[in-house]
Amino acid sequence: MIAYISGALVSAGENYIVIDNHGMGYRIFVSGKFLEHIPAYGTQIKIYTHMYIREDELTLYGFHSEEELSVFRILIGISGVGPKVAMAILTALTIQELQLAVISEDTKTISKANGVGAKGASRIILELKDKLKMEDMMDAAYEQSIVQDTQDLNAARDAILALVNLGYSNSEAALAVKKIGDTSQMDIESILKAALKKLI
Repeated sequence: MIAYISGALVSAGENYIVIDNHGMGYRIFVSGKFLEHIPAYGTQIKIYTHMYIREDELTLYGFHSEEELSVFRILIGISGVGPKVAMAILTALTIQELQLAVISEDTKTISKANGVGAKGASRIILELKDKLKMEDMMDAAYEQSIVQDTQDLNAARDAILALVNLGYSNSEAALAVKKIGDTSQMDIESILKAALKKLI
């Protein structure tokens, strides 16, 4: 119903912001990560929104990007995941971290979110694998998260590319390189050999 709201940032609370749009103040609930990067009060901002309606509740949830909004909507479509849990997940994890956790079936990482237990994390992973277009959404951002602690980024990326050329998907290749651990002292050939062992 409301695609986005533009206006001046008036105030912020523990889990919400207030935007003034032509004299009307909108309280919009946001993630903790959103709050970490809000500008100074009075700044004009644009926030993508989802209106959540129940018999006794009408709430706006806000996001930096349409991609984040899309992931939120996918999350609340999962049985047992309401808006508060979905926002807790987006507070605990970036979209790329969530994608990586789903690909690697990492329930422990998803369980970092408040209100998500091991069973809930497993259900989320199962449903997101079907609903998120993982291959389309990962690419460079995914590979960056894999090698973010690596000193020699080119070697790791070249190894991933080589694995893709061998027929593996981007996500399979990147995950195999991640499983190696520290690759900062390894050349491409060594990384490739170690990654192939993880794929066998």
